[in-house]
Amino acid sequence: MGDHKEQQPVRVGAAVRRRRRALELTLAVVAERSGLSVPFLSQIENDRARPSTGSLEKVADALRTTAVELLAAADPACSVDVVRGEVVESDFAPRVRSLVRGHHQLHASEFTGDHDAGREFQHRNDELLYVADGAVEIEAEGRAYRLGRGDTLYLTGGVRHRWRATVPDTRVIVVAVAEHIEAVHDRPR
Repeated sequence: MGDHKEQQPVRVGAAVRRRRRALELTLAVVAERSGLSVPFLSQIENDRARPSTGSLEKVADALRTTAVELLAAADPACSVDVVRGEVVESDFAPRVRSLVRGHHQLHASEFTGDHDAGREFQHRNDELLYVADGAVEIEAEGRAYRLGRGDTLYLTGGVRHRWRATVPDTRVIVVAVAEHIEAVHDRPR
């Protein structure tokens, strides 16, 4: 059993399609702007063809973005990644640890101890807070919630919230849909 990340080619097709649709462009318009054929663009969007660097740059230019941005928004074809737990001597200092490496559809972090309780969060997409140890107080949309070990709180995108640990060595796991994912329409803020 290895602790490695299995590197696989990325699937850029969904990122290209999302960007094209966000700009409300047809494949024909992107083909005209890029100098590539409609069938080839369709194959790229359906991950049946992997574009060369030059072709990806042409597509990116046609979509008013960069190849780097398209690759960053791409989906990994297949990946397995193990993030090992950290053994940390208890010094009661607040810590945050990412539970997912790289650019993915989900972000997950582990918060240990307290953090800036005055900081308010508002994320574009849905989020789940799970109390692994300890207890927290959460204020969301003007209501207060007390959560203990094993409790979860689910927040839909756009909900303003803040939280604080109420006992030492509290551990909270936060899992959220990544900001680059168009999971919901932006709500008025």
